[in-house]
Parts: sequence; structure tokens; C-alpha cells
Amino acid sequence: MCKVCVENAALSDTPASPSKRAALGMIGALSLLGMSAATGVAYAKSPPKPNNVLTPAQAIKRLMAGNERYTSDKTQNRSFASTRAVLTGGQNPYASILSCADSRVSPELCFDEERGDLFVARVAGNYVTSDILASLEYGAAVLNSPLIMVLGHTSCGAVGATVNAYEKQAEFPGHIQNIITALMPAVRAAASESHQGTLLQAATIQNIKQNVQQLQKATPILSKAVQDGKVRVVGGLYHLETGRVEIVA
Repeated sequence: MCKVCVENAALSDTPASPSKRAALGMIGALSLLGMSAATGVAYAKSPPKPNNVLTPAQAIKRLMAGNERYTSDKTQNRSFASTRAVLTGGQNPYASILSCADSRVSPELCFDEERGDLFVARVAGNYVTSDILASLEYGAAVLNSPLIMVLGHTSCGAVGATVNAYEKQAEFPGHIQNIITALMPAVRAAASESHQGTLLQAATIQNIKQNVQQLQKATPILSKAVQDGKVRVVGGLYHLETGRVEIVA
């Protein structure tokens, strides 16, 4: 079905038949693909930030080099005004970060980057939700970001609360319990295995690893991108004491 036919079918006054619903869905897909294609053509000529066009290996190397500058207190000087104009026309971040919402962890700071470099999604406990997954798919499929990092951190309050729920049957008010439910599989897995250090430490790393695996296998977009070598998914642990990010998955 051509695009004009699809649009005519979708805009007709007939009830929402299966074919009409399919047409509406196809318009959505065409719009997304059109946006991606148009962006790709524009970026092929002049991406907003040419230095952000990297391979997955180059992207992880750049992230870790930025963290090294951050921990050694040798961060770059920035002029935000200098990139404001170019970023009004689009974005091409070289890495997507699934980070905990903890105020002590700021991906742009700990990787010594600026606006337009990182596509960041945050939630307490740094775990994958349907909305987080959709955002990371957008980063990979539309923005062509070659790297995804799941970034957890030491002394995570969300993981700590889940450990308390596991060990002491603690309960939490409102929607906070939803976080506990999401993180509980990692705590149970960590508790069932031998590990060094505390259960909190083991569960924090286990949670990072589980979410890395979930993203690597997420269909239909990320799993194919990973198989094709276009996207790499890694896990990092931010140490609050030093600011250092350790690759753990």
C-alpha cells in the first residue's frame, strides 16, 4: 500500500476497521522512519556534533576517558553558548545512559560531557521500564547512538530499600513499592549466590547485569542492533567515594 493510499484509508469516515487501524499504525511507522531517514541524510552532510559519530568501541573509550578527567579534576572548560545554535537543528548523542535518579550521580558531569553528547534516561534503581526501553530504542534507531550504558552506583537507596524488603519484609508507601517489586529479582539472585561484601553491593551489581541483559535481548530494535554490531550495551558502577565508573557488565 502506497503512502497516499494509507493516508486516504486512515482519514476516511468509516469505523475503525482492522484495515484502518493497520493504516494508522503504518502512518506512525512511516513518520518515525521518515524522521530517521531525514535525520540521517542531514547528518550525513553535517551532523550537529561531528565528533559524536563513533563506533561502539570508540564511544566506550570516550566515556571512560571523560570519567578519568572527572576523577582527576581535569575537566574541560565549556562555553554553552557556542553549541546552542547548532543543537537547535538536531542532536546526535554518541551514548545513551540508563542512570539512577540519585542526585549524587550526574552522567554529563561524571563523563565530562556537555549538551548534545549523552541521551540520558533516569529512574530510581536504574532498571528498564517500557517507557525507558522506548526512549533507548529511540536513541538507537532514530538518533543512531552506538552505545548504551546502564549506570548504577554504590550505596543506592532504591536497591537498599529492596534489600530491607527482602530481609525484613519492609513495606513502602505509595508507588515506591513498584520500585521494590522491579528490583527484587536482582536482590534474590544476589542472595542466592556466594558473593564478597554486603548483599547491597552484590545486588547493585546484579541489578546492573540483569538490565544490561534485558536491553541486549529487547526485541525488535535493540536485539537486532546488538547482533549487527551497531549498538553495544554495557554496565557501569559509579563509586560515590571517588567518582570512578567501573565497567561491571
